[in-house]
Amino acid sequence: MKVAILGYGTVGGGVADVLFENSEEIAKRVGEELDVKYILDIRKFPGDRFEAKITDDFNAILNDEEVLIACETMGGLKPAYDFTKALLEKGKSVCTSNKELVAAHGPELLAIAKKNNCQYLFEASVGGGIPIIRPLLDCLTAEKIDEITGILNGTTNYMLTKMDREGCDYADVLKEAQEKGYAERNPEADVEGYDACRKIAILASLNYQKTVHYEDIYTEGISKITKEDFDYAGLLGKNIKLLGMCKEIGSKKYAMVAPFLLDPENPLYAVNDVFNGILVHGNMVDQVMFYGRGAGKLPTASAVVSDIVEEAKSIGKASDIVWDDEEVALSDKGELQFAYLVRVAGNVNTHDFKTVFPGAKELNAEILAGEFAFETPVMPEKEFLDRFEKLSGAIKYIRIK
Repeated sequence: MKVAILGYGTVGGGVADVLFENSEEIAKRVGEELDVKYILDIRKFPGDRFEAKITDDFNAILNDEEVLIACETMGGLKPAYDFTKALLEKGKSVCTSNKELVAAHGPELLAIAKKNNCQYLFEASVGGGIPIIRPLLDCLTAEKIDEITGILNGTTNYMLTKMDREGCDYADVLKEAQEKGYAERNPEADVEGYDACRKIAILASLNYQKTVHYEDIYTEGISKITKEDFDYAGLLGKNIKLLGMCKEIGSKKYAMVAPFLLDPENPLYAVNDVFNGILVHGNMVDQVMFYGRGAGKLPTASAVVSDIVEEAKSIGKASDIVWDDEEVALSDKGELQFAYLVRVAGNVNTHDFKTVFPGAKELNAEILAGEFAFETPVMPEKEFLDRFEKLSGAIKYIRIK
C-alpha cells in the first residue's frame, strides 16, 4: 500500500523513519506492507536515504491512484488546507499532526472525508506521542465526559519546571529553552498559551461533538509568571502549571487556558519538564490520566503512523468521527469557582485585605520587601475580580485548582 508524506521537516522525517524502522511490525498490524512512494518538499536532501522519493510536485501525489494515504506534516494553514482538501476529495485518507489546521477546519475536512468514503485522523495534533483522541472517542465512549484538563505544551512545562526547581527568572529559562530547541525564536504561540488553546479547543469539540472555536477561549500564558510567584506557591506547598481545560456543569460549557497552582494530590503536579499530562473525568469511570511526551520528532511521528495504520485498515470506509460545525456557546468563565493566590503591595498590619476578602489566609513569610500575599476562599471568578479591583495595592493573582 502506497503512502505519501507531505512535508519533510522534523515530524515528516520522523514519520519516514518510523515507517522504515518498524516496517515489519506495521505490516503485521495492517496485513500488508506500507511503502512511502512520495515525500513532498520544495527542498532537496542530497544523500538522504529517502532522496529518491522526494518531489516538489503535489499533483503527482494527488493523481497517483496507487497512493491511498497521505500524512500532512507541513504545519500552518496554507497550503496544508488546500492539499488536504484536494486529497480527501479524491478519496485518499489523510492524517496530520497539524493542530492549527485541525482547530480551524476540522469539521469541514471530516465532512469531506465522510462524503468520499475515506478517513481524516489527527491523533498527533493534541498530545504528540500521547494517545488521547482515539481513547476519548473509542475507549471512553460509554462515558459522559464532564471535564478534560491538561498540561498540553511541553515548552512551557519545561520552563515552569526550571523556574520551580532552580528559582530561575522567566527570561533566563526562555533563553535556555530556545537554545535547547524547545522554544521557537518567536515563542509567542507557546508562552502566551495559544498552542495549548488550539489543543483544548480540539478536545472540547470532539467531546461536545460540536465546534468550540479557539478564538472564543479565554487564554492566558506564562510570560507574567515570576520566580517570586513560585516562592509564594512554595509557601502553600504547591507549584504552578499552565493548564488547558474544558468543563461541563449542568447545561453550561466552559473552556480556558491559564496558569494554576496545583497541590501534590493533583496528578498533574508531578508532570514535569517537556512531558505532558491530560486528565479526563467521566461520570462512571471517574478520573483517567494520559501521560507522556507531548512533542518531539519520534513521539509525534509514532502517533501519526498509528493513524496511518488505522487508515490502512479502513480503506473505503467513511470517517466516523462526529464533529459538527454547529458552534458551542461557551459560558462566562466568571461563573467558575476557584481560590486565588493574591500578591499585594503594602504592610499586612495596616492593610484591609480581610475586609475585602473575608476568610482570606495570610502567607506568613516575606518573599519581597514591601509586599505580602494571601489565599482567598473559593468563590466565583466574577466575584473575585470585583473584589480584587477594590483591593488597595493589588499586584497580581494566580488561580488555585
